[in-house]
This record gives sequence, structure tokens and C-alpha cells, in this order.
Amino acid sequence: MASAALRSTEFEDTRPKEGGRPIDMVYLARQTLGDPGLEAEILMLFSRMASTYLDRISNSEDENEVAHGLHSLKGAAAGIGAAGIAMEAQAAESEFRDTGKLSEERLCDLAMKVEEVQVFITGILSS
Repeated sequence: MASAALRSTEFEDTRPKEGGRPIDMVYLARQTLGDPGLEAEILMLFSRMASTYLDRISNSEDENEVAHGLHSLKGAAAGIGAAGIAMEAQAAESEFRDTGKLSEERLCDLAMKVEEVQVFITGILSS
């Protein structure tokens, strides 16, 4: 997906409603052509990848690595229908671009969104 196409307004329609799922499962099913095995594999990979990128974003002193991690996390989240993470990563990208750093609050918000999705994924995969 082209980065120019990733605007916050694109995530609004797939944003989970209060009490809703953190991943748009209908969107994910369309992306995987309804293949439950592929869906499970993608969710496992995303969960691991999200942890890796979040760790790099949180701990790296290399500005390029932080920017790359935020952008990659945003795109991967959008690709599976995890709009909350995609929107938070996009906001973090903007903050980082504007200030050259990320606030602790922004990092915590991003980490909370990732954890929420990972708990959801664990629930899906264990059922």
C-alpha cells in the first residue's frame, strides 16, 4: 500500500467501535481470501513483528531505525485491519517527524494498542 494512501481518514471506517474488536476481521478475511490457515499465520507473524518493531522504536537511538519502525508498524497494522495501531503509529510518525523524538505518553499509547491486539490475537489463535 502506498504511503500516500495511508491517511488517518482511511482508518476511521475500520476503527473499532467501543467494546469492539481491535482487528477488523472482515477486512482480514478479504485480505486472506477467506483462508483460515493463512489468517492464523498472518496474525502470528504480525504479533511477533509488532513486538520487534515496538522494541526497536522504544529502545533505538538511531533516528532512521525509529522512523522505519514506525512506518513499518503502521503499514503492517493497516494491512491486517488493526486500525487502532495504524492510527497511533501514524500519530507517532508525525510527532517524530516534527520534534525528532517520541514522548513517553505516545510510546505508552502505542504499546497499549499493540498489547490490545496481541491479546486479541492470542484469544483467536487459542480458540
